[in-house]
Amino acid sequence: MRSVLRHPAATASRSLAVALFTSLALVACAVGPNYHRPSAANPQRFKEAEGWKPAEPREAASGTDWWSIYADSTLDELEKQIDISNQTLKASEAAWRQATALASQARAGLFPTIGVSATATRSGGPGGRATGATTGGTVTPLAHPTNEFELLGTAAWDLDIWGKIRRTIESDVASAQASEADLAAARLSAQATLASDYIQLRIADEQQQLLAKTVAGYTRSLEITQNQYHVGVVAKAGAITAEPQLGGAQSQLIAIGVTRATLEHAIAVLIGKPPADFSLPPATLAGTVPVVPTGVPSSLLERRPDVAGAERRMAAANAQIGVAISAYFPDLTLSGQYGFASNVVSGLVHASNNFWSVGGALNETLLDFGARPAQVRQARAAYDQTVANYRETVLTAFQQVEDELATLRILEGQVAVQEQTVKSADLAVQLTLNQYRAGTVAYTAVVTAQAVALGDAQTLLTIRQNRLVASVALVQALGGGWNAASIGTTQGTAAALAVGETRVQ
Repeated sequence: MRSVLRHPAATASRSLAVALFTSLALVACAVGPNYHRPSAANPQRFKEAEGWKPAEPREAASGTDWWSIYADSTLDELEKQIDISNQTLKASEAAWRQATALASQARAGLFPTIGVSATATRSGGPGGRATGATTGGTVTPLAHPTNEFELLGTAAWDLDIWGKIRRTIESDVASAQASEADLAAARLSAQATLASDYIQLRIADEQQQLLAKTVAGYTRSLEITQNQYHVGVVAKAGAITAEPQLGGAQSQLIAIGVTRATLEHAIAVLIGKPPADFSLPPATLAGTVPVVPTGVPSSLLERRPDVAGAERRMAAANAQIGVAISAYFPDLTLSGQYGFASNVVSGLVHASNNFWSVGGALNETLLDFGARPAQVRQARAAYDQTVANYRETVLTAFQQVEDELATLRILEGQVAVQEQTVKSADLAVQLTLNQYRAGTVAYTAVVTAQAVALGDAQTLLTIRQNRLVASVALVQALGGGWNAASIGTTQGTAAALAVGETRVQ
């Protein structure tokens, strides 16, 4: 038979209350260092922003669709499909849900574990005789098989005196917040990549238009030259020179199709569609390049999700130091049970059949040959690693902003020069054609002028593409309107869940 405590219930209650009071008085202590955000680079100004004065900047404000500053309805529709169909983003959202579930599991450790069980046993011995109870080494035989029914409730509670569970919760919550920031960073990256690919595709459309126009012009020039050669106005060299010029332009027109197709396929994958089921008809972009206000450098630490994620990983690693230190101290667990036992089920739940027990278990490691000190050193080293990663992430963030500011500022000056160059080259082509028609210059002069004009026009398109892509990169470097204050809030949770809202429940 089971050995159970059969003290009066009042005495047990008083003993349990004393134990709980003493234990709870110690619960306020949580070993390990409390988290304080380490310092990082924080300049007072952006160096490359000097002399860069946008007249009408368009803000990518928090909670808005930052890509709307490009005023392109097709881009708007494509960007809205990122949250719905992008598989990379769905994977990040699933990782965030895993992290939040781990935090919930750790939080449950603060509370008692309560269970219930019911058993029924029929026992007997050889020859139809039941095995009797053992008393003083002698087995007392029973005449008939016996039944035993039991209904038992159990409870166990780890009091977490030294804060191991609380530090684990602190670490898991910070890790979940870091995962939420990672999701925001993945979303911003996908949005920026889509915008960049879309811009490059539209520039490819404009290059196709330019080359198609050039091919048409070269074709007319070849026809004129051939006609003039047939009537003896020009030498055969002029007609021969015009042919490879036309062929070169046609070759470039064909080649640009590869770039456009590749970009179209990339956009299809970003919005979660097979390339075979997606196409974009040719179109042009708006003529202006939007400029985003940079704000003060200190705000960058709150506006970039990768910086926020790195900071939350520091907090998680700091809490793990406390978890490691708590292994030096004893672990106290209270347990209790209350139930009923009887050989007949009809009278099982009756005061005369009840039994109970309360107790505690104290566990402490006396000798581990240096395992715990090594675990603490490992936790501290892991924290130092996250601090270094955080500071490097901050430095990289400032570098990226400075890079894009410099790119936009320099390209703004270059595009003004290149636009004037294109105008001059077009004028040179007209003058050379007039001279050729008047017979004062050879056709090779026309070919040279046209080649220069085409190259200058293509360079202008490339500069325009670089400016637009740099403006997207600047928005991304500034965080795309995201704010670290949303981490762990209802707004942040809603934004995170929006990625997975179409998943099968």
